[in-house]
This record gives sequence, C-alpha cells and structure tokens, in this order.
Amino acid sequence: MAITVECKTRPEGSKPNALRRSGIIPANLYGHKGRESISLVVDAKTVERLLKQARVDKTEIELSISDINWNGKALIKEVQSHPAKGTIYHLSFYSTTKG
Repeated sequence: MAITVECKTRPEGSKPNALRRSGIIPANLYGHKGRESISLVVDAKTVERLLKQARVDKTEIELSISDINWNGKALIKEVQSHPAKGTIYHLSFYSTTKG
C-alpha cells in the first residue's frame, strides 16, 4: 500500500503560525539534492491521515511537490507537536530517492 502525500513549497515570507491557523502544516524535505532543503506546506487533514498510516523512520511514502514537479520516496524523519495541545506543528521528511 503506497501512501502518497501532496505538498507545495512554502510561500516566501509566510508565517508558520498563520499557516497553522489556516489548516496548513509547515514541513521540510531534506536530502533531495545533497544538502539543500525545501520548505513545504502540507494540508493538516492530509497530515492526520498520514500519521495514522505511517511510522517515523519506518514507512516510506510517495512525496509529490506539485509546484516544482518533484516526485519521490521519502521517510518521515521528525514530527513536532505542541507540548500541551498535542497538535502537529511541523514535519521533517528525508528523501530516499536519488537525484
């Protein structure tokens, strides 16, 4: 069962808290081109579904970044959540696709 996650690049100058209020979770993709990382945004409902199916560092997912035409496999490296509320704050993905 392949899990596909649709993302977009994070708009330049956007504030993480404002994104969260509008139902979007900030994220980063590491390792897709060596050291460079990409700032992303993922819909909060997509993140909820993803975390019910995938495990950190274990489940390979199909990541699709529509506005830069990048598709590849990635692992969830880190999930940051609010200490009191338990709401998801930030996701880190690590690309397992070469190139």
